[in-house]
Amino acid sequence: MTILETIFMAVLALAAAGVGAVYFVHMLQLCSYQFGQYRHYLQKNTKSIFSLRRLESLLLLLPWILSQGRADRGAYYGVMLLGYCVLNRPRKAKKPLVYTARVKRLLATSAVLYVLALIPGLLLPYGMAIFGVVLLCTPLVVLLANFINTPVEKMVARYYVEDARKKLQSMPDLTVVGVTGSFGKTSTKYFLNTLLSTKYHVLMTPGNYNTTLGVVRTVREMLSPTHQIFLCEMGARHKGDIKEICDLVHPRYGIITAIGEQHLESFGTVDTIIDTKFELYDAIPMDGLCFLNEDNEFIAARKVGSNVVRYGLEGERDYKASDITVTQSGTEFTVSAPGGESFRYKTRLLGEHNVQNITAAIAVCHKLGISLEELQPAVRRLEPVPHRMQLIRGGSNYTVIDDAYNSNPKGAQAALRTLSMCQGLRILVTPGMVELGEREFDLNFQFGKQAAACCDYVALVNPRQAEPIRQGLAAAEFPEEKILVADTLQQALAFAQSCGQPGEPRFVLLENDLPDNY
Repeated sequence: MTILETIFMAVLALAAAGVGAVYFVHMLQLCSYQFGQYRHYLQKNTKSIFSLRRLESLLLLLPWILSQGRADRGAYYGVMLLGYCVLNRPRKAKKPLVYTARVKRLLATSAVLYVLALIPGLLLPYGMAIFGVVLLCTPLVVLLANFINTPVEKMVARYYVEDARKKLQSMPDLTVVGVTGSFGKTSTKYFLNTLLSTKYHVLMTPGNYNTTLGVVRTVREMLSPTHQIFLCEMGARHKGDIKEICDLVHPRYGIITAIGEQHLESFGTVDTIIDTKFELYDAIPMDGLCFLNEDNEFIAARKVGSNVVRYGLEGERDYKASDITVTQSGTEFTVSAPGGESFRYKTRLLGEHNVQNITAAIAVCHKLGISLEELQPAVRRLEPVPHRMQLIRGGSNYTVIDDAYNSNPKGAQAALRTLSMCQGLRILVTPGMVELGEREFDLNFQFGKQAAACCDYVALVNPRQAEPIRQGLAAAEFPEEKILVADTLQQALAFAQSCGQPGEPRFVLLENDLPDNY
């Protein structure tokens, strides 16, 4: 090849490598850069990943065969690489790749690996075949780059953690409230932020910044000397994750919203989940308080000390919500506090689980010196948390109940109960639940049986993922003609709009929406 052809080939080859690497770096980011989760993604999607790789193999092999002995083989390889770029072109994602500093470092390391593989491709007569093999192994190249970067990432993380620790230590009067649970923690955090803000200057971890590094970023970038309360959401996928956050922020108060069968793939057993969530309780000092949802059987069964406040909807509770009424305009309920004091509240939010989470927030605020009466207007102002039983009006006769964030068995059951209370055509749209380990099939099967009693129509997204739900519906003798198994969410929503008679009121429960790595 001429020098010009060589330069052209090098540019095309690196462009081809880049588009493939960006996709798998995105998948790795969605897997939280965890080897186990990324391996599970590759195993679960082997067929779709390697069916594309087989097509790419043809593109790589055919030009190589046709160019044997030809002087213009660079043109053939150019066609090959252009084809690879087209097959791996960026596609619209539900959660786009965030180009963090870590992602940039990962892409840079991947680029170095590709350059090393490209050198023999440009120098040897048929060396581009070697580079072609490397392109086919792009998922593993990205994994290797992540492994190479591990020492650097650990060093960067340690620096950020220590910087955040120093900042927190410089604010000894800051009150830290930790919030955790298998579900309900984000909603409770948002509710608590609104209610506490009636009296205090509050900072909460935004969105899903519930990992150690998410908390660190919040502290370093957002915490100011004027903040009085820091609401720290604490998520976990492995035992010790919550302890690690507690060792950093040292919460004085804590809330455990609920415990259920979620992330079983990484936790292994429910007992491990319980132990992990109660790492927050273990971190609360004796002069602090931990607020426990006693309606949750796993929480109620745990032996604890005297520094707890119990809340819920049933039985004897320190803070109890009762007389719950649900209408299309929202929910009304009464909260009773220790000593017999009680007040009636109104909220635009739907569902008993929202009442449960609001009650937790009211309990914390009351213990921090805000009267029940003062909280009434703030409860009325509460907004639904995006994708967590969020009401979206699509016209006078079409309402979407958006519960698309990370469904779990207990949360899905609560959402179905809310749907069953709606007056109109009730339609479930769901791909089912994931990350449930060996219990995934059985729990989705039970979800299908529960849905049969609450829905008029069901649209299942992703044929492979939705099969156990379909079987559960069939076991409950749900009419087969009222079930659609769709390839995409758009097809399922179109089905939901076509159900029933024109003008008939309909409520569409969107239960879970799988990320791009499923």
